[in-house]
Amino acid sequence: MTQVWISAAGLALSTVIGSILGFFVKELPHKWNDAVLGYCAGVMLAAATIGLILPAADAVGVGKWWIIIIGELLGVALLYCLDLFTPHLHKLTGLDSEEHRNNASLNHILLFVMAIALHKLPEGIAAGVGFNAAESSAAWAVTVGIAIQNIPEGMVVIAPLLIAGVSTARTFIIALAIAMLEIVGVFIGYGIGAISEFMLPVMLAMAGGAMLYVVSDEMIPETHAHGYEKIATFALILGFTTLSILDMAF
Repeated sequence: MTQVWISAAGLALSTVIGSILGFFVKELPHKWNDAVLGYCAGVMLAAATIGLILPAADAVGVGKWWIIIIGELLGVALLYCLDLFTPHLHKLTGLDSEEHRNNASLNHILLFVMAIALHKLPEGIAAGVGFNAAESSAAWAVTVGIAIQNIPEGMVVIAPLLIAGVSTARTFIIALAIAMLEIVGVFIGYGIGAISEFMLPVMLAMAGGAMLYVVSDEMIPETHAHGYEKIATFALILGFTTLSILDMAF
């Protein structure tokens, strides 16, 4: 049980550390902002495929590939619906309805924040469920990989919210709430136990689909909008390679 607590605390702490760093780097020039966001996109892309979708596919086997497809589509559908309903999420930011309507970028920012929050829970579950096994090295590999991803993720959540007019205190509370979701996920995963054979692959595939949606729909277009698409592309490849090497190392 001690390992579960350490894993949960480590995942939450990495998100908080990234968020704190985000307060200091919110004025990054577009060139560096696109590079950081591109790196995050690469890490998220690797986490979605190598860390979530492929393990889910291995768990269900070739004969039940349709479970993975359904999970991915559910994740994509959920993010698409969030995209439609984000105009009603102004209470999350502390801005009134009028301010929200006059802020054209806020809906996209909220979609991005909600996407990150969405996959925190199943990511935590993915880390927590591994501690049910006699050998916990795989669970620690997942924990370390997610923790590395959490730092730049935490960073890129902060600046857009601040630029959109959300207060510093409320921005940090949002970031902290996102971090707490991962703690909850770790303990849910640990508690799932035997049921995880059916539930975990679906949740992993759903998180993977959601992450693929936000990488393609939000992150890549944003990194290619300021003339630094080559830098962003190389950063994405570096991010993908980082998590890939980490996965192979463990």
